[in-house]
Amino acid sequence: MSDDPVHVALLRGVNVGARRKLPMADLRAILTALGCEAVRTHIQSGNAVFRAPPGDWGVRIAQAIGARFPFTPQVMVVTRPAFDAIVSANPFADKDPGRVQIGVLGAPSATNPAALSALAAPDESLALTEAAFYLHAPSGIGRSVLASRAERLLDVPMTMRNARVAAAIAALAHEV
Repeated sequence: MSDDPVHVALLRGVNVGARRKLPMADLRAILTALGCEAVRTHIQSGNAVFRAPPGDWGVRIAQAIGARFPFTPQVMVVTRPAFDAIVSANPFADKDPGRVQIGVLGAPSATNPAALSALAAPDESLALTEAAFYLHAPSGIGRSVLASRAERLLDVPMTMRNARVAAAIAALAHEV
């Protein structure tokens, strides 16, 4: 196996409902065709880990998907150490991981957390770092106004995974 770094790719908005279908076997084939090694995927929501030299993998993967499917998803790619740092920085690690969302940011956000806090329900808690947005939504992510509007307020691309899925992706990345 190569000594190339391990990357984590998170695709936004694939396999949600009946639109933007992307079988994970096709995603693995696309990544392999791009020269990635040890490609593995986790569940059907567009999560992959792979070994490859440093590069602009988010753009390359999005373009390759767009060339083969009728959509081009946003693709956030971070190195395994960066993803580990995001997952381990979760300030709500003591909460139900199914009720905690981790939003990986495509770029640092200059947004004032007070603007986000204004949308939070009384039972919700949030935190923002340069790399991630964390939301504890005990009443459920589907009911959270903050979750639905956070990306617009942050004004950067973001894709969210619950803490349970994020931990599973991190574990998978350590198997590659």
